[in-house]
Amino acid sequence: MINRFEQFASSIACIYRHIQKLERDEMAKYGLKGPHAMCLVILNRYEEGVTSTDLCKICDKDKAAISRTVSQLVNMGLVKRNCINNINYRTKLTLTPEGKAIADKVNGIATAAVEQAGAGLNDEDRKIFYQAMDLIATNLQNLSKDGIDY
Repeated sequence: MINRFEQFASSIACIYRHIQKLERDEMAKYGLKGPHAMCLVILNRYEEGVTSTDLCKICDKDKAAISRTVSQLVNMGLVKRNCINNINYRTKLTLTPEGKAIADKVNGIATAAVEQAGAGLNDEDRKIFYQAMDLIATNLQNLSKDGIDY
């Protein structure tokens, strides 16, 4: 059991560390930071816009982190808040034309990274892998909320 835990934990940590490095390195080419990548990709997918609360849920990030990232993207002119009567509450966020152009590039880079990272996996392997990852993520969420039974 210890070996499975060590392998699982170190593999997840390694994957996460390299995802962060790739985000940092690739986003730097556009004068952006790693956390901007996920927001741009998500906003690109939801053309009608999403709220900051939606972004928190989709990214699985805390409110403060999303707030900082969104503020930076707004200040850079890549994201706009679609305010009604100057009220920011529940405001939908959308990409500006410049943001859309960069988001398209980021999405292409992300797609290439996922393809290259999954090299050697066939479609069935990939399907099983993602099902297993989703199940593990759900189980870990429940464990972190309810505690471990041992």
